Amino acid sequence: MITLAHAYIVGGLFFGSVALLSLLDRANARRFINFAFWGLLATSFLAGQYLGDLGNGVLVLGLVALAAIGLGQGKPPTTGAEERRASAEQRGNLLFLPALIIPAVALAGTLIAKETDWGPLFIDPAQATLVSLVLGVLIALGVMLIWLRPPLLAPMQEGRRLLDSVGWAAILPQMLASLGAVFLAAGVGEQVGALFSQYIPLDTRTMAVAAYCIGMALFTIIMGNAFAAFPVMTAAVGLPFVVHALGGDPARVCAIGMLAGFCGTLMTPMAANFNVVPANLLELPDRKAALNGVIRAQIPTAIPLLLANIILMRFLAFPS
Repeated sequence: MITLAHAYIVGGLFFGSVALLSLLDRANARRFINFAFWGLLATSFLAGQYLGDLGNGVLVLGLVALAAIGLGQGKPPTTGAEERRASAEQRGNLLFLPALIIPAVALAGTLIAKETDWGPLFIDPAQATLVSLVLGVLIALGVMLIWLRPPLLAPMQEGRRLLDSVGWAAILPQMLASLGAVFLAAGVGEQVGALFSQYIPLDTRTMAVAAYCIGMALFTIIMGNAFAAFPVMTAAVGLPFVVHALGGDPARVCAIGMLAGFCGTLMTPMAANFNVVPANLLELPDRKAALNGVIRAQIPTAIPLLLANIILMRFLAFPS
């Protein structure tokens, strides 16, 4: 059976290869810092379960220290703009096929693992979505290697190029999700729930849903990521009021609640991993101004989407 542990091995091997390729890149003046940063991340994937709480805590502090020093920008071997344009014109929209393979395999694997009797023999049902997502990536990668016949190291080098462009912010979701778990363990969710119930009437479905969705967006704006806001707001409002008190379906409430949180992602500079990507990948000279411009452009989309999620949860999450 393929479990989450196997998915972690795949991630660890990828980040380990990025670390080694960074070390060998003499064009990067900070190649040793890049090597240490991605090497520590690879260690967390491959051996995190053996390090214990203290060991993992020290590892995270090491990542933070290296990120504070600053990672360098490598120059991996890649194709030129003209070569990429010619390849795109030759293959057309078929180039989107590998990108579509990933969600297709993730969906199929999840359904097979959870809805068939023989699926659990191959995929752990408890982590079916994550395991199937990794399988989808590997299958898409295999298709690309057979079809386009690039150098064998091309996927690793291109992955390193993207990681160097985004920098430390690439692991921000993982760090912020851990922060959300810490907040939950510290009882922040209960305190937020008490404040909400004291000042907002949560005895109707509409008010409870609105409070949960808007709270998800606001906490995401503050904390920078919906993964960090989710455990806090779900413990504060989602489960006690929307689900337990008012009878909402937990799967639908949590799914739409997460989408509401992503609306906050579009509106905050704290979501550096998401909003800084366009500025970095486009190599814009003024990154701060570009980041603010990206957020301003996204707000007119984020607010209507937040309202849409409130409406969807109100009418889809409850029995008739």
